[in-house]
Amino acid sequence: MDSNGLKLAEAAAPPSPRAPGIAGLSTPYRIVAALALGVVGLAVCAHLGLVFLHVAPSNTLSKQHAGAIDAWVYPEFEQNWKLFAPNPLQQNIAVEVRAEVRTAGGELITTSWRDLSAEDAAAIRHSLLPSHTEQNELRRAWDFYTGSHDEDDKPVGERGELSEEYLRRIATNRIAPDHRGGHVLRIQLRSATTAVPAPKWSTETTDTQTYYRELPWWKV
Repeated sequence: MDSNGLKLAEAAAPPSPRAPGIAGLSTPYRIVAALALGVVGLAVCAHLGLVFLHVAPSNTLSKQHAGAIDAWVYPEFEQNWKLFAPNPLQQNIAVEVRAEVRTAGGELITTSWRDLSAEDAAAIRHSLLPSHTEQNELRRAWDFYTGSHDEDDKPVGERGELSEEYLRRIATNRIAPDHRGGHVLRIQLRSATTAVPAPKWSTETTDTQTYYRELPWWKV
């Protein structure tokens, strides 16, 4: 085959397949992708390390960096073990909210109580991949609030105001889309606590009456 034939054969040959993944990128893009993966990996490792120190028994390292650990974990990533002994939950606690709304026509109305916990339960029921947020966000926010306030709803400790702000933000984000034509002025939350009844075979008597705890009205 002469030189012209070789050139025609090379021109007709398909281009070599591009390598899969990052290897198929040009050098600058490979560098950018490697740096991005490195940053994500470091962030994940740092997050897991801080959460581990938060849930691990108190030690020299967790005491030395307690401020940084708490600042990262609270309130979104707080952990607890109330499902297990020695203090398993024996009550059903529902968090409800209502709002004071100024309608588009200027009328001031107070909505009925809305059961946010029931909405979360309905969203995950029969779901093969239930959302972690729908399972735990509201529940943990309420636990965070009650754990940092006394019975008169006065903050106890440094995280009291943070817990109130966190709970108010969650409730506002839930209720605001229902009142796009008006303006939500204030919201109020309450808990409805009902003891889990004893099993049928037990002789134990349980007070299954629902008890409410209403929080003050909060401006939005």
